[in-house]
Amino acid sequence: MENNNSKSSVVYQGKIPGRVKYSFAFGALGKDLIYGMIATFSMIYFTDIIKVAPAFIGTMFFVAKIWDAFNDLFMGMIVDNTRSRFGKFVPWLVIGTLINAFVFVIVFTDFHLSGVSLCVFASVIYVLWGMTYTIMDIPYWSVIPNLTSDPQEREKVSVLPRIFASIGQSLIIAGFGVQIIKGLGGDYTGYHRFALIIAATFIFTMAVCVLNLPKIQHDVDKKDKMKFKDIFTVIKKNDQLRWAVLLILLYNVAIQAIMGVATYYFSYVCNDAGMLSAFMISASVAEVVGLLIFPKVTKILSRKKAFLMACVLPPIGLILLLVVGFVCPTNIPLTAIAGVIVKTGTGLELGCATVFLADVVDYGEYVLGNRNEGVVFSLQTLIVKLTAAFTSLAIGFVLELTGYVPNAVQSFATQNSIRILMCVVPTVGVILAYVVFKSKYKLSDEFMKKVVAKITGSVVEE
Repeated sequence: MENNNSKSSVVYQGKIPGRVKYSFAFGALGKDLIYGMIATFSMIYFTDIIKVAPAFIGTMFFVAKIWDAFNDLFMGMIVDNTRSRFGKFVPWLVIGTLINAFVFVIVFTDFHLSGVSLCVFASVIYVLWGMTYTIMDIPYWSVIPNLTSDPQEREKVSVLPRIFASIGQSLIIAGFGVQIIKGLGGDYTGYHRFALIIAATFIFTMAVCVLNLPKIQHDVDKKDKMKFKDIFTVIKKNDQLRWAVLLILLYNVAIQAIMGVATYYFSYVCNDAGMLSAFMISASVAEVVGLLIFPKVTKILSRKKAFLMACVLPPIGLILLLVVGFVCPTNIPLTAIAGVIVKTGTGLELGCATVFLADVVDYGEYVLGNRNEGVVFSLQTLIVKLTAAFTSLAIGFVLELTGYVPNAVQSFATQNSIRILMCVVPTVGVILAYVVFKSKYKLSDEFMKKVVAKITGSVVEE
């Protein structure tokens, strides 16, 4: 039963029904199968299967990610302005899923083009995929702060979709994608068939999600529609939003650096590309474990301690990896252990980041009178895309400046630059994220009780 007798637009003041909680999380499985396929295989598909020039694809991906990042802000504004009898999230979940699934299949369809027409096709369809994914992705994450104001329930509902997302993106696509594509016929046939299966799965999982989400539009008061310039007003006046975005950005620099450099590190520093599997498989499982233990860690300790663990574990794992790279670079157990330590921390951070942003939404209502879920969560995806684009660009420049030569034994300077990018830069990013959290982020468990009490009209228990 939906309980919303308070002033708040939150649907459930206490426990969320299991049907709603798990159906919502199930939607992330198909959503991140789609995302994982694009992130992992779109570049090699474009270059090796339909023969687009690699230099063109690299430039096009960078420009597309920058555009897509700022496009997220527009979608956040649109979501916050939506008023319908189905609420402001569900209509965009339906529209975005159907359009994106169709565009996704087109991405992996060969129309036998060449030259300029092939480059135009690749550019248009890739940008279109990013824009249509945003239509669905922003409202999906924006649902979380509206489901419950109960801290423990919010932690659970924040973590569950991350777990399903990791299963889809890291385990199924990154872990078994190559084998699945080969099993479905290999080459173009394998890619196209796999895309069709993923698109159908995406529509099914999101249908389950949408059919079980509350449809009531609680924010029924007539309010002025948000304009694009109002986004910057929200960012300016919500100080905790700015600090949350900064600490998530710093942490994301660390994650993106690790993922972007890992292949080079194991190929040219450890001199064994096969070690990448030892690191990545163990790391993927550990990230899911980190997400699973997140609610328990926050319950036994606190969110503050959970984020401390998220910032302590990756540097420990990276220092171990750095030492192993010098002493015994092909030691599988130690490399796997390093991956487990690093990614258990990042799993905890994923849980923390989602909860922080949900709390920022409540805080925004507390200080400004408006929740602005779409804008807040659009900033999260903007951060991920911007850091991915600029980290890739930075890695390329660093490798170029230190004399990187593909498929050759690297110089000592190049190996050291790869070590710094893989182990030192992420460590610094994580430490800086914790410094921002410790000194500037004030939405503690105790303070949030007061915030929720005010926006719900309830009484704080002393």
